[in-house]
Amino acid sequence: MRLRGRNLRWGHRTYVMAILNLSPDSFSGDGLGTDLEALARRVDSAAAAGCDLLDIGAESTRPGSRPVPAERELELLLPALERVRAITDLPVSIDTYKAEVAMAALDHGADLINDVSALQADPQMAQLAARTDCPVILMHRAQTSVRDASFGRHFAGVDSEDITAAVIQDLSRRIESAVAAGIGRQRIVVDPGIGFGKSPEQNLELLARLVEIRQGLQLPVLVGASRKSVIGYAADRFPDRVAGTVAAHALAIAGGADIVRVHDFAAGVQGARVADAIARGRA
Repeated sequence: MRLRGRNLRWGHRTYVMAILNLSPDSFSGDGLGTDLEALARRVDSAAAAGCDLLDIGAESTRPGSRPVPAERELELLLPALERVRAITDLPVSIDTYKAEVAMAALDHGADLINDVSALQADPQMAQLAARTDCPVILMHRAQTSVRDASFGRHFAGVDSEDITAAVIQDLSRRIESAVAAGIGRQRIVVDPGIGFGKSPEQNLELLARLVEIRQGLQLPVLVGASRKSVIGYAADRFPDRVAGTVAAHALAIAGGADIVRVHDFAAGVQGARVADAIARGRA
């Protein structure tokens, strides 16, 4: 996949995606809002650390968050994209499920659409991606209310106790829909949706069995476990989740992850490089 003159070679090494949250209610507490100087510093930090891509979002997806109108998203996103494009040529992913927002973002220099609904929330999104030949990230998310999502051994909407098989099956359907809409298969990345409508045990299982997802779908896989509650669940005595995130992503890379999405740039890049050296034989 080529993005902004760069050739992303899946399976060759892991690419690190830096998270830039504009939403003030981000679960990780790092929302930048309208502070463009703080944004510029974060972008400089990501580039200096060696991150490969930037992911910019203006609507929190944390449990219990409220939808943000497209107008508000654009108020935050467009000035941010203009500032980012003035200081770096790193490829930019836009984290939105609204076609109106995605279109404006593409016009302002975004290169990739990261849709947590896997193109299901807005019927215009697939058409937009097909028309512009824009790559898309399709994330698995349980089709259920936030209130019900965390209860029980398996998430609502899927009867199978095998979460990995259920995620593969659901993402396969989303891929078929995207291809039918005119999106080239080579323009698709998948995300198992760690932390989205799944129990802690299911999140851990997905990370442990990522190789099955990679082999089952035969597409590049993005993993975003950064600072998620599953890290705290596995290591509840440690409030700082940086080391736990590095460990989770290292295991994901060993299982075939192609992109890891991180809040902590230097630690994320260093962890990915070491994991690559071990798992792929590439320092």
